[in-house]
Amino acid sequence: MNKKLAEKIAIITGGAAGIGFATARLFLEEGATVAICDINSQKVDAAVGELSPFGPVKGFVVDIAKKEMCESMVTQLVAEFGRVDILINNAGITEDAQFYKMTEEQFDRVLDVNLKGTFNMSKAVIPFMMEQKYGKIVHASSVSAYNGNFGQTNYAASKAAIIGMTRVMGKELGKYGINVNAIAPGSIMTDMYKAVPEEAKQKKLASIPLRRYGEPREAAQLFAFLASDESSYITAQSITIDGGFN
Repeated sequence: MNKKLAEKIAIITGGAAGIGFATARLFLEEGATVAICDINSQKVDAAVGELSPFGPVKGFVVDIAKKEMCESMVTQLVAEFGRVDILINNAGITEDAQFYKMTEEQFDRVLDVNLKGTFNMSKAVIPFMMEQKYGKIVHASSVSAYNGNFGQTNYAASKAAIIGMTRVMGKELGKYGINVNAIAPGSIMTDMYKAVPEEAKQKKLASIPLRRYGEPREAAQLFAFLASDESSYITAQSITIDGGFN
């Protein structure tokens, strides 16, 4: 059976847990060489240990809000493998508070990681993708960009901005053979989401037409489709995966 990501070199940010980890595993199963990065070194080591039976995986400790760390990771990867084919900008954080209580630090930190981090990683890979006339970049947005989850002014702003970035990047980079898209997940049952109070989860469930939460692997499958040549004529798009919630 042909593997849809055979011989591709892929970077997945936030790859040590949740959707990023599920995506890394699926990419390995589909034949890619995968580099994951995360800010926590213990989580990176543990993830590489768990993922290594599925294929070639490398781990990097990177704070994507820091441009130099992003550039260093990409430079090391290209030095070893000669190219980078796929970037999955999955890493993101939340620091929720109602707007009138939200501090400037909370706002800045979420924008620094979610939005500036996406910018930093994209800037690091694009020169190599332009040179090789090939690349797939997929950003993680969120349904919060559309419906504005309560207490998430900073998060919704960052994820809405990513949709705008996706449209422009897709238009600008198409002539270089680079596809840029985004996925906008709804309620995906990651460890982070499991921590939500049960009452809140049940209330949310009632508003999802499919009457269930998404699994990390389902989001990973959409990432894999957009990272593969099966989606070769799709660019500058944001695709929602939320069971019909939005």
